Amino acid sequence: MTRRFIDISITLENDVITDPPFMRPHIQYSSHRETMPEMGHFFPGVTAEEVPGGEGFAAAETITLSTHNGTHLDAPWHFHPTQDGGNPAMTIDEIPLDWCFRPGVKLDFRHFADGYVATANDVEAELARIGYSLQPFDIVLVNTAAGGALGDPDFVNRGCGMGYEATMYLTSRGVRVTGTDAWSWDAPFRYTAQKVMETGDTSLIWEGHKAGREIGYCHLEKLHNLEALPPHGFIVSCFPHKIKGASAGWTRAVAIIED
Repeated sequence: MTRRFIDISITLENDVITDPPFMRPHIQYSSHRETMPEMGHFFPGVTAEEVPGGEGFAAAETITLSTHNGTHLDAPWHFHPTQDGGNPAMTIDEIPLDWCFRPGVKLDFRHFADGYVATANDVEAELARIGYSLQPFDIVLVNTAAGGALGDPDFVNRGCGMGYEATMYLTSRGVRVTGTDAWSWDAPFRYTAQKVMETGDTSLIWEGHKAGREIGYCHLEKLHNLEALPPHGFIVSCFPHKIKGASAGWTRAVAIIED
């Protein structure tokens, strides 16, 4: 038996747009010679030329970012202060690790238009198409049109979203971790804002996220390479960084296939 690992995370970088302007990350790179002042803290008087190899101390990076930059796992606290009938919402450091290493299933929603809000019927139809019955704690990944738009300046407005009904369909069947290759689990705000303006219905804002008030769950955002996955028959590993009291944590999400 062989084991294949498929990287389903995006690369955190300065030049590829994956967030709106107000929340883009910044990586400052320091070369081996640029970190010589830090080396002097430990080894006063030693020069770059005296270090083995003559190239200085060590390459390093300083990163300014949000917990929602890059591929990350959102905790219920991100959605609302409470979950499951008024209980305090879990923060990312409280998420059971057992939720984050589970069988995965992929819903192929690439054919839906940007801004479309997927329904429970859409989820049910796709599960029927791929011949799969959801099991409690399955990790459900949604492959949208945003997956092929990474790096597009309009990336944040690409892909369909998962609505309240679709989210509750999953969580009421025991799913506790979901994911999308789009910027958000919900439809892009550009399209939601237009609907709210036309209808006055503010319950449409983050309707998929806000479903977490009723059943606490987590979702992965800004996944990538979901096209490489089969509909099911793989394991998802998505352990989040442990940040005290935080609404999200970065993850190197990986799919594992046993052949």
